[in-house]
Amino acid sequence: MEKKQKKLITTDICARLPYGIKVHRFSDNADIDIDTENFSHFLEYSEDDEFKPYLRPLSSMTEDEKKVYHKLLQMSVTVVMPNKVRKETSYIVDLEDDGDGLNHLYDWFNENHFDYRGLIPMGLALEASENMYKI
Repeated sequence: MEKKQKKLITTDICARLPYGIKVHRFSDNADIDIDTENFSHFLEYSEDDEFKPYLRPLSSMTEDEKKVYHKLLQMSVTVVMPNKVRKETSYIVDLEDDGDGLNHLYDWFNENHFDYRGLIPMGLALEASENMYKI
């Protein structure tokens, strides 16, 4: 695993620890649960690339989750600059008075185990089965 990939997956898993996360450990072909209590112990006995987290693709959102997602999106907005300014650039502006609009969105993604970083297509995570994380 490349250093950049290791950093990405470690960052992602650490953000999910308060909610617990299921991972597949390839060395013994086992699915295990990790959280803040056992993560350091888990890493101590795991090789860098011998485990992958189970995540839910965004396409697996239920109708109720879509409603929550859209409500959270209303707390923040993406502003795309006109083509003549910079066509490839977009800016995210937080509309919440306390500045937590985006934090609420990412916390919700993590709590519900959604793959908002695209780790599944990169081969850094496995797709969670439908009932793996109770909704």
